[in-house]
Amino acid sequence: MLTIGNYVKVKTLEEAYELNQARNSRIMGGMMWMRLGNARVKTIIDMSELGLNEIEETDHVFRIGAMCTLRQLEEHEGLRKFYGDGIAESLRHIVGVQFRNQATVGGSIYGRYGFSDVLTALLALDTFVELYNGGTVRLSEFVNRKADKDILVSVIVRKSKRKFRYESIRQTKTDFPVLTCSVVTGIYRGQESWFFSVGARPMKAALLEKQWEIPKDATDEQLTEYAKRVAAEFTYGSNMRGSAEYRQHLAEVLLRREMRSILDEYNAEEK
Repeated sequence: MLTIGNYVKVKTLEEAYELNQARNSRIMGGMMWMRLGNARVKTIIDMSELGLNEIEETDHVFRIGAMCTLRQLEEHEGLRKFYGDGIAESLRHIVGVQFRNQATVGGSIYGRYGFSDVLTALLALDTFVELYNGGTVRLSEFVNRKADKDILVSVIVRKSKRKFRYESIRQTKTDFPVLTCSVVTGIYRGQESWFFSVGARPMKAALLEKQWEIPKDATDEQLTEYAKRVAAEFTYGSNMRGSAEYRQHLAEVLLRREMRSILDEYNAEEK
Protein backbone atom coordinates (compact mmCIF):
# COMPACT_ATOMS: atom_id res chain seq x y z
CA MET A 1 0.00 0.00 0.00
CA LEU A 2 1.28 3.47 -0.89
CA THR A 3 0.76 6.11 1.81
CA ILE A 4 1.21 9.79 0.86
CA GLY A 5 1.63 12.56 3.42
CA ASN A 6 1.51 15.72 1.27
CA TYR A 7 0.41 16.36 -2.31
CA VAL A 8 1.87 19.40 -4.12
CA LYS A 9 0.96 20.55 -7.63
CA VAL A 10 3.97 22.67 -8.52
CA LYS A 11 3.96 25.83 -10.65
CA THR A 12 7.60 25.74 -11.85
CA LEU A 13 10.34 23.21 -12.52
CA GLU A 14 12.50 25.00 -9.96
CA GLU A 15 9.87 24.38 -7.28
CA ALA A 16 9.60 20.73 -8.31
CA TYR A 17 13.38 20.27 -8.17
CA GLU A 18 13.71 21.87 -4.74
CA LEU A 19 10.90 19.78 -3.28
CA ASN A 20 12.34 16.62 -4.82
CA GLN A 21 15.66 17.03 -3.03
CA ALA A 22 14.03 15.88 0.19
CA ARG A 23 14.85 12.25 0.84
CA ASN A 24 11.24 11.11 1.08
CA SER A 25 9.76 13.06 -1.86
CA ARG A 26 8.83 11.64 -5.23
CA ILE A 27 7.83 12.96 -8.62
CA MET A 28 4.37 11.80 -9.65
CA GLY A 29 4.01 10.60 -13.23
CA GLY A 30 1.09 8.45 -14.26
CA MET A 31 1.23 6.59 -10.91
CA MET A 32 0.86 3.26 -12.68
CA TRP A 33 3.74 1.44 -10.99
CA MET A 34 4.39 3.65 -7.97
CA ARG A 35 0.92 3.12 -6.55
CA LEU A 36 1.52 -0.64 -6.48
CA GLY A 37 4.45 -0.28 -4.11
CA ASN A 38 4.43 -0.57 -0.36
CA ALA A 39 5.91 2.70 0.89
CA ARG A 40 5.28 5.86 2.84
CA VAL A 41 5.99 9.00 0.84
CA LYS A 42 6.15 12.32 2.66
CA THR A 43 5.57 14.54 -0.41
CA ILE A 44 4.29 13.60 -3.85
CA ILE A 45 5.05 16.17 -6.56
CA ASP A 46 2.60 16.69 -9.41
CA MET A 47 4.07 18.38 -12.54
CA SER A 48 0.90 18.18 -14.64
CA GLU A 49 0.54 21.99 -14.90
CA LEU A 50 4.04 22.64 -16.30
CA GLY A 51 3.14 22.12 -19.96
CA LEU A 52 5.24 18.98 -20.31
CA ASN A 53 2.44 16.94 -21.87
CA GLU A 54 3.08 17.70 -25.54
CA ILE A 55 5.24 16.39 -28.38
CA GLU A 56 6.91 19.26 -30.23
CA GLU A 57 8.17 18.59 -33.74
CA THR A 58 10.78 20.92 -35.26
CA ASP A 59 12.90 20.67 -38.39
CA HIS A 60 15.51 18.71 -36.47
CA VAL A 61 14.00 16.95 -33.46
CA PHE A 62 10.98 15.51 -31.72
CA ARG A 63 10.83 16.91 -28.18
CA ILE A 64 8.65 14.67 -26.03
CA GLY A 65 7.55 16.19 -22.73
CA ALA A 66 8.03 14.07 -19.65
CA MET A 67 4.30 14.15 -18.87
CA CYS A 68 3.29 12.89 -22.33
CA THR A 69 1.43 9.61 -22.12
CA LEU A 70 2.50 6.44 -23.87
CA ARG A 71 -0.71 6.68 -25.88
CA GLN A 72 0.32 10.09 -27.24
CA LEU A 73 3.63 8.59 -28.30
CA GLU A 74 1.87 5.62 -29.87
CA GLU A 75 -0.48 7.77 -31.96
CA HIS A 76 1.87 10.60 -33.03
CA GLU A 77 1.76 10.92 -36.80
CA GLY A 78 5.12 12.68 -37.07
CA LEU A 79 6.92 9.82 -35.35
CA ARG A 80 5.06 7.30 -37.48
CA LYS A 81 6.00 9.15 -40.65
CA PHE A 82 9.70 9.18 -39.72
CA TYR A 83 10.07 5.74 -38.13
CA GLY A 84 7.18 3.70 -39.52
CA ASP A 85 5.23 1.51 -37.13
CA GLY A 86 8.22 0.72 -34.92
CA ILE A 87 7.41 3.04 -32.02
CA ALA A 88 3.73 2.11 -32.02
CA GLU A 89 4.74 -1.57 -32.08
CA SER A 90 6.90 -1.04 -28.99
CA LEU A 91 3.90 0.34 -27.11
CA ARG A 92 0.86 -1.63 -28.21
CA HIS A 93 1.57 -4.60 -25.95
CA ILE A 94 1.82 -2.53 -22.77
CA VAL A 95 -1.22 -3.69 -20.79
CA GLY A 96 -4.03 -1.81 -22.59
CA VAL A 97 -5.17 1.54 -23.95
CA GLN A 98 -6.48 2.69 -20.55
CA PHE A 99 -3.07 2.04 -19.00
CA ARG A 100 -1.21 3.79 -21.85
CA ASN A 101 -3.50 6.80 -21.49
CA GLN A 102 -2.06 7.35 -18.00
CA ALA A 103 1.52 5.99 -17.97
CA THR A 104 3.99 8.73 -18.86
CA VAL A 105 7.08 8.77 -21.05
CA GLY A 106 9.06 10.47 -18.29
CA GLY A 107 8.16 7.79 -15.77
CA SER A 108 9.03 5.01 -18.19
CA ILE A 109 12.43 6.44 -19.12
CA TYR A 110 13.47 7.84 -15.73
CA GLY A 111 12.65 4.54 -14.03
CA ARG A 112 15.03 2.64 -16.35
CA TYR A 113 13.02 -0.51 -15.76
CA GLY A 114 14.44 -3.76 -17.04
CA PHE A 115 11.10 -4.67 -18.63
CA SER A 116 10.63 -1.30 -20.40
CA ASP A 117 9.64 -1.57 -24.06
CA VAL A 118 9.84 2.22 -24.34
CA LEU A 119 13.45 2.33 -23.19
CA THR A 120 14.52 -0.42 -25.60
CA ALA A 121 12.88 1.34 -28.55
CA LEU A 122 14.14 4.88 -27.89
CA LEU A 123 17.63 3.71 -26.94
CA ALA A 124 18.27 2.49 -30.50
CA LEU A 125 17.36 5.88 -31.98
CA ASP A 126 19.41 9.10 -31.76
CA THR A 127 17.87 9.98 -28.41
CA PHE A 128 18.77 12.38 -25.60
CA VAL A 129 17.20 13.24 -22.27
CA GLU A 130 16.90 16.77 -20.93
CA LEU A 131 17.44 16.95 -17.18
CA TYR A 132 16.61 20.00 -15.07
CA ASN A 133 19.97 20.09 -13.30
CA GLY A 134 22.09 17.75 -15.39
CA GLY A 135 21.54 19.29 -18.82
CA THR A 136 21.07 17.27 -21.99
CA VAL A 137 22.76 13.87 -22.21
CA ARG A 138 22.51 10.87 -24.48
CA LEU A 139 19.97 8.31 -23.40
CA SER A 140 22.65 5.61 -23.68
CA GLU A 141 24.67 7.49 -21.04
CA PHE A 142 21.67 8.25 -18.84
CA VAL A 143 20.65 4.57 -18.73
CA ASN A 144 23.89 3.65 -16.97
CA ARG A 145 23.84 6.47 -14.41
CA LYS A 146 23.01 5.84 -10.81
CA ALA A 147 19.56 7.02 -9.72
CA ASP A 148 19.55 10.54 -8.29
CA LYS A 149 17.09 13.34 -7.45
CA ASP A 150 17.26 15.22 -10.74
CA ILE A 151 14.12 15.76 -12.85
CA LEU A 152 13.62 14.51 -16.39
CA VAL A 153 12.07 17.35 -18.39
CA SER A 154 11.86 15.90 -21.88
CA VAL A 155 13.08 13.18 -24.22
CA ILE A 156 14.61 14.44 -27.46
CA VAL A 157 14.78 12.28 -30.59
CA ARG A 158 16.94 13.78 -33.33
CA LYS A 159 15.49 13.40 -36.81
CA SER A 160 17.54 11.34 -39.22
CA LYS A 161 16.92 9.04 -42.16
CA ARG A 162 17.00 5.71 -40.41
CA LYS A 163 15.19 2.42 -40.71
CA PHE A 164 13.72 1.30 -37.39
CA ARG A 165 12.29 -2.03 -36.27
CA TYR A 166 11.03 -3.28 -32.90
CA GLU A 167 9.96 -6.72 -31.71
CA SER A 168 9.30 -8.39 -28.39
CA ILE A 169 8.44 -11.83 -27.06
CA ARG A 170 5.77 -12.28 -24.39
CA GLN A 171 4.26 -15.37 -22.85
CA THR A 172 0.83 -13.73 -22.96
CA LYS A 173 -0.32 -10.57 -24.72
CA THR A 174 -0.22 -8.04 -21.89
CA ASP A 175 2.47 -9.68 -19.75
CA PHE A 176 5.92 -8.25 -19.15
CA PRO A 177 8.23 -9.13 -22.06
CA VAL A 178 10.59 -12.09 -22.01
CA LEU A 179 12.88 -10.13 -24.35
CA THR A 180 12.73 -6.86 -26.33
CA CYS A 181 14.81 -5.92 -29.38
CA SER A 182 15.26 -2.84 -31.56
CA VAL A 183 17.33 -2.52 -34.72
CA VAL A 184 18.08 0.82 -36.38
CA THR A 185 20.29 1.52 -39.37
CA GLY A 186 21.34 4.64 -41.24
CA ILE A 187 24.28 6.91 -41.95
CA TYR A 188 25.94 8.09 -38.74
CA ARG A 189 29.18 10.07 -38.60
CA GLY A 190 29.48 9.60 -42.35
CA GLN A 191 29.36 5.79 -42.18
CA GLU A 192 26.65 3.18 -42.39
CA SER A 193 25.93 2.08 -38.84
CA TRP A 194 23.65 -0.48 -37.26
CA PHE A 195 22.33 0.08 -33.75
CA PHE A 196 21.01 -2.82 -31.68
CA SER A 197 19.26 -2.50 -28.33
CA VAL A 198 18.17 -5.50 -26.30
CA GLY A 199 16.09 -5.23 -23.14
CA ALA A 200 14.21 -7.40 -20.64
CA ARG A 201 17.37 -9.54 -20.47
CA PRO A 202 15.91 -9.34 -17.69
CA MET A 203 18.22 -6.39 -16.97
CA LYS A 204 17.57 -2.92 -18.43
CA ALA A 205 18.14 -2.35 -22.12
CA ALA A 206 21.67 -2.00 -23.48
CA LEU A 207 22.88 -0.54 -26.78
CA LEU A 208 25.43 -1.82 -29.29
CA GLU A 209 26.69 -0.04 -32.42
CA LYS A 210 28.27 -1.80 -35.41
CA GLN A 211 29.70 0.03 -38.40
CA TRP A 212 28.75 -2.65 -40.87
CA GLU A 213 27.96 -2.38 -44.55
CA ILE A 214 25.68 -5.38 -44.79
CA PRO A 215 24.96 -6.21 -48.45
CA LYS A 216 21.36 -5.57 -49.42
CA ASP A 217 21.21 -9.06 -50.96
CA ALA A 218 22.51 -10.79 -47.81
CA THR A 219 21.20 -14.32 -47.45
CA ASP A 220 19.34 -15.60 -44.40
CA GLU A 221 22.44 -17.63 -43.50
CA GLN A 222 24.58 -14.48 -43.53
CA LEU A 223 22.06 -12.55 -41.44
CA THR A 224 21.87 -15.43 -38.97
CA GLU A 225 25.63 -15.15 -38.50
CA TYR A 226 25.43 -11.36 -38.03
CA ALA A 227 22.60 -11.79 -35.50
CA LYS A 228 24.55 -14.43 -33.55
CA ARG A 229 27.57 -12.13 -33.32
CA VAL A 230 25.42 -9.26 -32.02
CA ALA A 231 23.41 -11.36 -29.57
CA ALA A 232 26.62 -12.81 -28.10
CA GLU A 233 27.82 -9.34 -27.09
CA PHE A 234 24.91 -8.81 -24.67
CA THR A 235 24.64 -10.44 -21.27
CA TYR A 236 21.52 -12.27 -20.17
CA GLY A 237 20.05 -13.53 -16.92
CA SER A 238 17.44 -16.05 -15.85
CA ASN A 239 14.14 -15.56 -14.06
CA MET A 240 10.63 -17.02 -14.01
CA ARG A 241 10.07 -16.00 -17.66
CA GLY A 242 13.10 -17.68 -19.16
CA SER A 243 16.70 -18.74 -18.85
CA ALA A 244 19.73 -16.78 -20.02
CA GLU A 245 20.31 -19.31 -22.81
CA TYR A 246 16.72 -19.01 -23.99
CA ARG A 247 16.92 -15.21 -24.04
CA GLN A 248 20.11 -15.27 -26.10
CA HIS A 249 18.47 -17.60 -28.60
CA LEU A 250 15.44 -15.29 -28.81
CA ALA A 251 17.75 -12.31 -29.38
CA GLU A 252 19.37 -14.08 -32.32
CA VAL A 253 15.98 -14.80 -33.88
CA LEU A 254 14.47 -11.34 -33.35
CA LEU A 255 17.58 -9.48 -34.51
CA ARG A 256 17.75 -11.55 -37.69
CA ARG A 257 14.06 -10.89 -38.42
CA GLU A 258 14.47 -7.16 -37.94
CA MET A 259 17.60 -6.99 -40.07
CA ARG A 260 15.87 -8.92 -42.84
CA SER A 261 12.85 -6.62 -42.68
CA ILE A 262 15.07 -3.54 -43.00
CA LEU A 263 17.01 -4.95 -45.96
CA ASP A 264 13.75 -5.94 -47.67
CA GLU A 265 12.54 -2.35 -47.31
CA TYR A 266 15.77 -1.02 -48.84
CA ASN A 267 15.41 -3.43 -51.77
CA ALA A 268 11.77 -2.48 -52.31
CA GLU A 269 12.72 1.22 -52.44
CA GLU A 270 15.35 0.57 -55.10
CA LYS A 271 12.92 -1.17 -57.47
